[in-house]
Formats: sequence, C-alpha cells, structure tokens
Amino acid sequence: MASILVVDDEPSLRELLEIMLRKQRHEVATTATLAAALTRIGAEEFDLVISDLRLGADSGLGLLEAVKARAPATEVVMITAFATTENAVQAMKLGAYDYVLKPFKLEELQLVVDKALEHRRLLAENRVLRHRVGDRGAEPEPILGHSPAIEQVRQVVAKVGPTRSTVLLTGESGTGKEVVARAIHAAGDRRDQPFVAVNCGAIPEGLIESEFFGHEKGAFTGAGERRAGLFEVAGSGTMFLDEIGELPAPVQVKLLRALQERRIRRVGGTADIGISARIVAATNRDLSEEVKAGRFREDLFYRLNVIQLRLPALRDRPEDLPEFCAYFLARIAAEQGWAVCEVSPEAMRLLEAYAFPGNLRELANILERAATLASGPVIGPEVLPPAVRGGEAPGELAPAQGLPPGGLDLQAHLDAIERRILEQALARTGGVKTEAARLLSLTFRSLRYRLAKFGIGE
Repeated sequence: MASILVVDDEPSLRELLEIMLRKQRHEVATTATLAAALTRIGAEEFDLVISDLRLGADSGLGLLEAVKARAPATEVVMITAFATTENAVQAMKLGAYDYVLKPFKLEELQLVVDKALEHRRLLAENRVLRHRVGDRGAEPEPILGHSPAIEQVRQVVAKVGPTRSTVLLTGESGTGKEVVARAIHAAGDRRDQPFVAVNCGAIPEGLIESEFFGHEKGAFTGAGERRAGLFEVAGSGTMFLDEIGELPAPVQVKLLRALQERRIRRVGGTADIGISARIVAATNRDLSEEVKAGRFREDLFYRLNVIQLRLPALRDRPEDLPEFCAYFLARIAAEQGWAVCEVSPEAMRLLEAYAFPGNLRELANILERAATLASGPVIGPEVLPPAVRGGEAPGELAPAQGLPPGGLDLQAHLDAIERRILEQALARTGGVKTEAARLLSLTFRSLRYRLAKFGIGE
C-alpha cells in the first residue's frame, strides 16, 4: 500500500484514477490545482505524485520541481495530451520517473505506477542498508602522516578509544573525520560491535526521526511494518553522526533527550527502548557560533562537546603529502587495475605549495585525474590542474586577455569556478542549502547533485 497524490484539472480523470488506485489498496488524495497540490505536499509525504502537465494556466513542471525539492525520494509521473520532445526531456531532467501520453490504457498506467513504487522502495532499502552496515571486523583506513598535528590526533584517539566518552570531531570538509571516527571505534572494546555512520544532512527532514529512532507499523503513511532505528541497530557499538550541525531544531530536541536519558521511543510507539551506543559526532561548522546564532541548541552542544578533537587541514601539514600520495595512488591502481604511479619531484613541489581547499578529498580527486592523464608511470606537472600549477585563479580569466600562452584545462577551469560559486552561496546563506539553491536559481535536487559532485558539505 502506498500514498499517492493525483493532480489533474479534469474531474472525470481524477475520479477514474482514484478508483483504479484504491482498487490496488493505495491511499489516494486528489487535487485540481497547482496551489492545492503545493499545499498538500507541504503538509504530507507521498510515495508517488501523478500530475497532468497542464493544470489550467499553470504547469505541472512547477509541481514536479516543488516535489523534488521537498521530498527527493517521492516519485513523480507526468501525464499529458500535449506531448512534445522538449517537455518530455525537461520533465525527465527535473526528476520525473516517467511520462505517460493521453489517451492511455489503465493497464499501461498501472504498470508505470507499480514500477515507480518499486523503484522508490528499492532506493529506500538501499539507503537504509548503507546506513545499517555494521562493519564488524572491517579494518579501518589508517590515520596517515607523521606531522606533529596528526601525531597529536593519534594520541587523543588512543586515549579516548577505550573510554565511553562522547567525542566531537571538528575541522574543514575532507579532513578525514569519518576515518578518525572509525579509528576511535576500533581502539576500544566496541570494535566487534556495529559502527553505524549517518550523514545528518543527507536524510530528508521528514524522515530523520524515523531513521534515528525507528517506527511502529502504521505510525505514518507508508509505515507498513515495524522498523528499528539506527540507534537500535548500533546496539553497543558506535553511532557516528556526521554533519551534526545540519540537524533541524525539532530533531535536536529529541536527540538531546535520547542522549540524556539513554532511551528512545519509536515513532508511533508507547514503550521506551534503552540505548547504549557510543556517540561520535562531526561537523565542519563552528558549533559555538551556531549556538550564538540560535541555529544549534546550547545544551545539545555541551552534551556532544565532551571531548573535542579538531582535525588539521592538509595545507597545515605539507610534510604528510608524500605519504598520502603514495596511499591514494596505490588505492587508485588497485581499483582500476593499473600500475602504481609515482609523483615527480617537480609535481610534488607544486602540490606542497597548493592550499587544498578540499583537503584530502580534493587530493584524491587530483591524483585520480593525474593518473588517468599521465602517459607513463610518473605524474608530472603537466597533468596537474591549472590551479595547482599556479596558473590563473579560477574565474579570473578576462575575455580581453584571451587564452594564456600555454593554454588551459577548460573543464578543470569551469569546475573550479562552479565549486567556488557553490561555496560562496553556502557561506552567504550560513550553510542553509535551500536558501543557497534559491540564490543560484537551482532546484534543491540540482544543488545537492552539484555539492556531491565536488564533495562539498559531506
């Protein structure tokens, strides 16, 4: 059984679709206008939306964008009697699952509905399974480097690993916070218990409470069975709350209560469940400033900030670069089936002089690109991105200047410009992604895709 919203300005078609879907035991809501549909999706969560492309004077594409911005996991099927290639392509680009032409047979539409709902179910199961992998016995990635800053990190990990203390990892994006969290887990007596990692900024707001605490059968539309939450799945292991600063205020309150009382209650449940997982949280934000700005609860901050460990940026430990390069290149060679490359002294000097705003994640991407473009087993300066080689700063190539004498890597140049604009938009909006999307005239889904492309905010 699924929850489906039908949006069409033809009463007869709305009634026909409602009858057909209710026969399949789905819960069905219907509306005739774009405004009414926007109100419904703002107040409820649907598994599937079926909408006409034309809704009086309005376009169903606007509804499609709104659905995908609010609930990216909701599938959308567009129906229309006015088919054009342009409309079909635009609908699919905006995230529609399928495009059905009028007149259609009910069996045809039923097949599309079944496939759309199955697609949603599989995606949801895959997402939960990724969160719920216990990693029992898995060897964590090593904490690489021998600079004084990283040696201090190792010392703290060795001391806090065997304890039950809550740890807050801070530092810029890409500095390896999950690697350190896994090392803390492996250093204690919980190493044989689950390590459950959850990105607090990647779960839709309406699903966070259910993901954390679980739900009972029938607790909400689509809750067809009882489901244990991630705290239960973690058991006596470690719960890694990445991007903790992204949590909405209502969930902050419930998380604080869970940490204080060491008990949770499933959504729709009446019984409390004891929890014993250790908490390791991580953020690239300054939570003390977030508290001052009223975006993060002060009492939750103090509950998490028992032991704070700040991870150094890569630019602050250039002496560790050779070890990281050797590690990443060996991993790339193993994954791709290539011979292991090495970095030439000239290229290494350029890497050591580069600021690495994306830290280790950016270094790994640069090395994979360089290994792909290199003509032999040695990575030279010529295959490094222009920004690393000390060429024009991203976005500062004036049209009147033309191309630099040595040419430039156009894709790398455009990527650097796009990355910088995305980072500026997030900085201006205080990390609020919906506002950043509005500022850049993007859909929320498009913004999330672009952020994931560059590893921003992970």
